[in-house]
Amino acid sequence: MDYIKQKLALLPDKPGCYLMKNKDGVIIYVGKAKKLKRRVSSYFNRTHTGKTAKLVSEITDFEFIEVESEIESLILEQNLIKENNPKYNILLRDDKSYPYIELTNEEIPRLLIVRHIHKKKNAKLFGPYPNVLAARKTVDLLNRLYPLRKCKNMPKKPCLYYHIGECLGYCTKEVDKSLLDNMLKDIKEFLKGNYDEVVKKLNYEMEKQSSLMNYEKANEYKQLLDYIKVTLTKQKVEINAKEDIDVFGISEYKGYLSIQVFFIRSGKILERHSKITPIIGEINEMLSNYIATFYDNFVLPHEIYVPINLDDGLENYLNIKINVPIKGTKKKLVEMANQNALINIKNEFELISRDENRTTKANDELMSILKLDKLDRIELFDNSHLFGTYSVSGMVVFKDGKPSKNDYRKFKIKIDTNDEYSMMKEVIYRRYFRVVMDNLEKPDLIIVDGGIGQINIAREVLKELNLNIMVVGLKKNDKHNTSSLLAFNPIEELEIDKKSNLFYYLERMQNEVHNFTISYHKKIRSKGSLESVLDNIKGIGKSRKQELILRYKTINNIKKASIEDLSKTLPNNVANNLYNYLKQEK
Repeated sequence: MDYIKQKLALLPDKPGCYLMKNKDGVIIYVGKAKKLKRRVSSYFNRTHTGKTAKLVSEITDFEFIEVESEIESLILEQNLIKENNPKYNILLRDDKSYPYIELTNEEIPRLLIVRHIHKKKNAKLFGPYPNVLAARKTVDLLNRLYPLRKCKNMPKKPCLYYHIGECLGYCTKEVDKSLLDNMLKDIKEFLKGNYDEVVKKLNYEMEKQSSLMNYEKANEYKQLLDYIKVTLTKQKVEINAKEDIDVFGISEYKGYLSIQVFFIRSGKILERHSKITPIIGEINEMLSNYIATFYDNFVLPHEIYVPINLDDGLENYLNIKINVPIKGTKKKLVEMANQNALINIKNEFELISRDENRTTKANDELMSILKLDKLDRIELFDNSHLFGTYSVSGMVVFKDGKPSKNDYRKFKIKIDTNDEYSMMKEVIYRRYFRVVMDNLEKPDLIIVDGGIGQINIAREVLKELNLNIMVVGLKKNDKHNTSSLLAFNPIEELEIDKKSNLFYYLERMQNEVHNFTISYHKKIRSKGSLESVLDNIKGIGKSRKQELILRYKTINNIKKASIEDLSKTLPNNVANNLYNYLKQEK
């Protein structure tokens, strides 16, 4: 603390960014401030609760970068967060991305469903559509009514869509430009929320097919009309605004911040989006950070409404108008977003609390039992093979009690053996040699799915690599269920209460790594042909393989064969091996 106080005295009363570090020098939080001295000092001169208290308890050092303006500090903060991925900043990150409908910017446009909007410069995008099915049905509806181009590349002759009337044959026929322009105009109006023209077309087609007694076809058009009425035109409010607007609402509740976003398109609420996150720091800072990163996944609207004043630099950063409405319909929209944020967190809080107990708190309990200073990252390993063939290993990662799927890794074992210890030695060496060579993030704990032998093998490899990481094992009982934790040196067997959150946490991690590895194993096995399967059976050489192929033709036919039937071609012991092998394959 004396060291921290000395550094606090050096802070300027100017804008900038600060980087909080833990005892390992890892950046755990990045923030910005109008006045660095006041903001950074606030972490150490007052009492905190919840996640903020946990953050402060882990800070052993900090750095700061002084800048000239708030917009510079906001840009720098976002870049530092993306570069360092601090664990307390990612709580605010929103990985959800909704699809948009794109009207392509081509000579003959197409309608597509897209997600990676940041790659779509100058594209005409409509949405977002939190309901993916609604996006698909909308594209299908428009493609049926307006025969746009469907093919990615122009074919040399008309395709099936031309013959069923859903394309005008742009590849070989000259299409009147005014006809195409009128279609595009109608489509744009529909996607902006004006459904009148499409409804007219559908009613006309429905009546036409009904008069021709094509009742099945008429019913299809009726269903499309019902879809528009029920799914697309269901609105809570309507305001006099032609431009796209996003409305943000917030609510604080028991140490959490609930954020609600309304997407208003053509004066109507199209959809909404929500986020619940633990409170860390000032609310206006949190909302500013959330909005700054939110539009990595969403298209910027014409304007944004918010309930509180935010950083001045946010408007410049996004290059968009951000307003705090003080009266009228706009203020009511913000109040409605606030109310929905409160309703959402109250409805979800019980689930959030239960999840917190089964993840973060269980993780803290495991850290305490193992006498670790921190437990931010756990890496778990599991091996799978079939009679020494198709040997693979999987690694899953849990961060702060939750799976981090982007960090999962698969390993195809190079050695040809069914020796579990050799497999463990290979995969641990390959993983942590790469950690050392590429200076990757090290785990605080390694969990292996096995007993004392596998733990010792893993520890030996880590010692060779000069890495000091705790290795523990999960022991299973005779029913193949998790029963205890093997830890420390010399190894102790730690009994875990079967009804505790810690037990569920360990079991969940074990199931996750097992399922991940088995899934990879099945994928590898499924690629094997009949010949490659037979190559894996000891006692089946070239001539016996040819006999089996001539007799059974396919792998499925061999799987159906009994041991007695296989013994007509193979010696009994080889037939037995092949039968058992294929039984495992199922």
